[in-house]
Amino acid sequence: MGKAGVVIDSNTQKNINSWLSQDFDEASINEIRRLERDDPRELLDAFYTHLSFGTGGLRGPMGVGTNRMNIYTVRMATQGLANYLLKQTPSSEKHSVLIGYDCRNHSREFAEESAKVLAASGINIFLYKELRPVPLVSFGVLYKHCTAGIMITASHNPPKYNGYKVYWSHGGQVIPPHDKGIIEEVNKITTMAQIKTTSYPHPLIQEVDDEIDKAYLKAIHPLQLHPGDNYSKGKELKVVYTSLHGGGITMVPKALSDWGFTNLTLVEAQKTPDGNFPTIKVPNPEDRAALAMGVETLKAINGDILLGTDPDTDRIGVVVMHHKKPYFFDGNQMCCIILHHICQSLKELQLMPPKPVCIKTIVTSELFSQIAKNYGVHCLDVLTGFKYIGEKIAQFEEEKKADVSTHHFLFGGEESYGYLLGTHVRDKDAIISAACICETALREKLQSKTLVDLLYEIYQRYGVYREKLTSLTFEGKEGVGEMKTLMRHLREHPPQKVANLDVIIVEDFLSRSANNLATGEKKPLLLPKSDVLRLWLADQTKIVVRPSGTEPKIKFYSGVCEKHHHPDAHSIEKAIELHGIKQLPENLTGDTLLMAKLIRDADKLDIYNVVIDGYRRYRENPDSFELEMEFANEPTCSPEVISDVLTGRRVEYAKIKTWNDAKILQLGWVYDINFAATLKRIKQRQFLEAIFEFLPATPDIAKLKTTIYQYVDSRIEKEITNQAKEILL
Repeated sequence: MGKAGVVIDSNTQKNINSWLSQDFDEASINEIRRLERDDPRELLDAFYTHLSFGTGGLRGPMGVGTNRMNIYTVRMATQGLANYLLKQTPSSEKHSVLIGYDCRNHSREFAEESAKVLAASGINIFLYKELRPVPLVSFGVLYKHCTAGIMITASHNPPKYNGYKVYWSHGGQVIPPHDKGIIEEVNKITTMAQIKTTSYPHPLIQEVDDEIDKAYLKAIHPLQLHPGDNYSKGKELKVVYTSLHGGGITMVPKALSDWGFTNLTLVEAQKTPDGNFPTIKVPNPEDRAALAMGVETLKAINGDILLGTDPDTDRIGVVVMHHKKPYFFDGNQMCCIILHHICQSLKELQLMPPKPVCIKTIVTSELFSQIAKNYGVHCLDVLTGFKYIGEKIAQFEEEKKADVSTHHFLFGGEESYGYLLGTHVRDKDAIISAACICETALREKLQSKTLVDLLYEIYQRYGVYREKLTSLTFEGKEGVGEMKTLMRHLREHPPQKVANLDVIIVEDFLSRSANNLATGEKKPLLLPKSDVLRLWLADQTKIVVRPSGTEPKIKFYSGVCEKHHHPDAHSIEKAIELHGIKQLPENLTGDTLLMAKLIRDADKLDIYNVVIDGYRRYRENPDSFELEMEFANEPTCSPEVISDVLTGRRVEYAKIKTWNDAKILQLGWVYDINFAATLKRIKQRQFLEAIFEFLPATPDIAKLKTTIYQYVDSRIEKEITNQAKEILL
């Protein structure tokens, strides 16, 4: 029994002893001793298991321990990779590996350690001299005819994380059978004595400067669909770009300029690579807070479009100014906009190739497939993960080399803000995506429209599609078991109804079978085995449940559509806002209920200063808080109303406008999911975020938002998540 009741089990102690008894650096040994003395819980988490080398490689917090990213776990993974490579027949005289890395702390160090281990095994290395985006690793593997590639990155995770992704000779992340083969070899490495390493510099390690950069830009240059407009009018599009302190700064501005988009403003405070990400909490362009500085710059220069990429530059977030307000696109919307642009342009130019194909993941919007169908483009569904899209592209390219009639790949996309135009890369590529998005935005601007107008035109043609992603996080040793238990329970007891709608089909990708609950008919699924459940409801609503492959989360995806004809933007907005929240969720209590009420009524009553000051004083002394009479001077409401708002006594709720359709709320957000009632308790922050979308962007509201988010994150989230797990498990 350790400090604060923490039990260090025998397996964990064995892992700790293995580090203490081997030749590890003094700083690591001292840190282990410190954790033993001061933080046994952290020690347990750092050593209770070995950081798993999964099908996507490694990812985890940095630090000492077998369950952490450090030079030792990186060396072990790389030795396993080296051993696997040496069992394969090289495509050229000798195996070679390209290594890239992002801006994260220790990324360059991990890249060098990987290079030294591979070189010690006689493998040629191409090591980027400076940080580069993921697309440059995928492209570089193909360009240099490498057997494999390594990218040191944790993508969009918080600053404490780092990771290690492996690519194969086809330019995509490793897929069967190589992923399993590498994992087997990595698992055989159990001691430092099994690892070969050498010094750096080394004759087998060749640094790469801008050779591959130039080749990449040359490869994407012909993929423009409207080069004439881009070069003659591209400067009219006012673009703001933020790399969020990541590697995108090395390539995105060059690509935009090469396509004619030279009117570019950088977000100065975020353009310098920095693994601490000092201006943001999480470097994820899916997070609106991460793009806040970019939006302010967009407003300041009266710009047209903001582009934001994550640290390894495979994801991209997009914001446009529409009617003088910023509009944030989600990954599904942008995916469909790009596909529409490509298909419409190829049709107009009469350049649609024979047997065209686009590819999406099973969790991506069904609007994507409807657009493809309209243009006679075959749409393929693959499992979640861009590596499966890359696998299909490689398959098509190999068939072409063999003179087999095959599909011509146009575009691939997934809801998590990752897209690819062209076959030069076999992974998400935010560089060419940025250029293609600007081309699309320019086409709209030349018609005095924005990408929002284009999205509404797409809705007018196909119907309004809305999607939502919800995640449930599991931490530590116990979390792994809880995730498995939850998925097993859902698989054994799938819901019969969701939001009062019958579940018609349950697709279990683990057993590769689809069960029609209405008819009892069962059909095989053709996609590979995976721990995924997909439900289809009576109105064609789609719900997908899957554990994340890179994070300790279970993800819930929901998508609905409204197929009625919508003749104009106003009717579309009404469809989107239909059945907005009529009352606050019943489970809100205490401070959370108070905060929700404050936000709810602030817009209607126009008492922002009252809300800010009142909430501050309430938090300072909640037990004796009383309304001061000076508030009665507010011209827009009575003292009684203000008192109700500030003290949480008000029980009659006003309607709150939100863009969410009622079914979205029911399926993926706050209300009645039978198999995930947890969402009632874990989604308070999303509830607040939706309300903030419809409040004026005043400094006071910004302060309130910051205060509330900090409070929700620091105090509410853990408690609510624990309650949620109890319900689910």
